[in-house]
Amino acid sequence: MTTMTETSARFREFKMPDVGEGLTEAEILKWFVQPGDTVTDGQVVCEVETAKAAVELPIPFDGVVHELRFPEGTTVDVGEVIIAVDVAPGSGDAPAEPEPVQEAVAEPAAEEAPKGRQPVLVGYGVAESSTKRRARKGAEIPGPAAAAAQAEINGHRAKVAESRPLAKPPVRKLAKDLGIDLATVTPTGEGGVITREDVHAAAAPAPAEAPVRAEEAVAAPAPVEAAAPAGRETRIPVKGVRKAVAQAMVGSAFTAPHVTEFVTVDVTRTMKLVAELKEDKDMAGVRVNPLLVIAKALLVAIKRNPAVNAAWDEANQEIVQKHYVNLGIAAATPRGLIVPNIKDAHDKTLPELGEALADLVSTAREGKTSPAAMAGGTVTITNVGVFGVDTGTPILNPGESAILAVGAIKLQPWVHKGKVKPRQVTTLALSFDHRLVDGELGSKVLADVAAILEQPKRLITWG
Repeated sequence: MTTMTETSARFREFKMPDVGEGLTEAEILKWFVQPGDTVTDGQVVCEVETAKAAVELPIPFDGVVHELRFPEGTTVDVGEVIIAVDVAPGSGDAPAEPEPVQEAVAEPAAEEAPKGRQPVLVGYGVAESSTKRRARKGAEIPGPAAAAAQAEINGHRAKVAESRPLAKPPVRKLAKDLGIDLATVTPTGEGGVITREDVHAAAAPAPAEAPVRAEEAVAAPAPVEAAAPAGRETRIPVKGVRKAVAQAMVGSAFTAPHVTEFVTVDVTRTMKLVAELKEDKDMAGVRVNPLLVIAKALLVAIKRNPAVNAAWDEANQEIVQKHYVNLGIAAATPRGLIVPNIKDAHDKTLPELGEALADLVSTAREGKTSPAAMAGGTVTITNVGVFGVDTGTPILNPGESAILAVGAIKLQPWVHKGKVKPRQVTTLALSFDHRLVDGELGSKVLADVAAILEQPKRLITWG
């Protein structure tokens, strides 16, 4: 996707691209360049976080950085200019010095809009009240002044007083639900944008407000509460990966009818196989662990029961049978839970599967997983056993038919060949979409995985 704009023969602008599938915004995590730095085609200039992953953005041309339009920590809509580059430095009079990146209000866009139409994310033609960016904590500008500045940035020529209050759709819905007229709300967001907090403040009962204001006036010289680390609560904004995961899990839980089945299995022979594979020359350089064998066991179970590998098409009321397996592996990262998947895992040999697993885990830990790596999954494994947990009732990854939870492998008393002996035992839990998978099919898949882990030689006879 081309995301640059040529403002003149000398200055070019680079827009926030859609780095995922239909994403609408991304947060600038870190700038790797500053105004005055020389950049080359393909050089990474910043790191952004979308609702799916952290992504590095390369600049598509050479030049000298003229201006960074947004500071770190700002959430920017797809299509907005984030950096301006002087592609022909020294060839003429430069425009006025760019404002420092720390300031909240950017300079007006250099490119003039055609008459009668207003600039939007890409192209021209929408209504004047388009909100451009999410509010960011920092210095606040009085409402009317901020609205005027924002209107100038967006190329609006109508009077600010004539436009409707600035607020994003979720905030408008909240105001409607609470019976609040947005025109009566004092905005505190950047650019005169009304935030959820503003709406809640407007909805607070009037009698309760007076004492609070009086206390604030008394405590104003020493705002201890704002800086005190020993408070009883800490509020953390929900955004990026964690916000996307929360929305996806709620949607999945209340859309797909979940069924979860459990089985406890003796995996002593699997653990012996893992130890043997670590010494196998053909597995040299491959990270061998129980998850590798479990992943292979699930792939064999899907091969024996292909109907489990499907998706529900609500719009067309169809079941979409998948003839490939993109095996998702749930990974906990500092930015939240992500589920990248191994493309065409069904076609991979055991060494290839091991290499793919190792690469997937290391990439996730580094925070470098791409949105494409998390798209198109069909079935997922979540290894809760690494946390010492016996098992759980996993929620389906949206669009997938099943998810297998693997519990901790522990030495337990087990009846083996008629005698109670210490054996390596684990508990598996398989959740599946009951619209796609009935109890019989789900039970067969789980039983097959358990049988393979109990007798790993079935990987050869069944695989």
